[in-house]
Amino acid sequence: MLTYDPENPPEPDEWLSADEGERIMVVQQWHKQARVKLPNEKAHAVFHVIVENQIAENLESVARAVPRLMQQGLSRHDALHAVGWVLASYIHELLTSDKKSNDQDHVHARYSAEVERLSAKAWQAQAQE
Repeated sequence: MLTYDPENPPEPDEWLSADEGERIMVVQQWHKQARVKLPNEKAHAVFHVIVENQIAENLESVARAVPRLMQQGLSRHDALHAVGWVLASYIHELLTSDKKSNDQDHVHARYSAEVERLSAKAWQAQAQE
């Protein structure tokens, strides 16, 4: 059975071979056991899963960002949240903007560039707002 701890990266093949629903479930279970209060547990878990998937699939910008953010002082869990913050902002923009200007290659390039620019300081500043 798949287990999850955001401070320790899951083994990529095991993670990716698990059903998406199972991945979401184990992330939710970890947060419940850690007694993390969340406004929407499932949405929070989905963002964790997306970022973990990107790391496991070796999306280079994300695979580089998490260790870089950890070197800047974030825990791995907070580094996942920081990347998830960029992802959430990006998804919001995509859902509320003119879809015609958002071809897949352009979207991917912009997301990757924003993740590359992400810093622990920037994420911590927005988290305090």
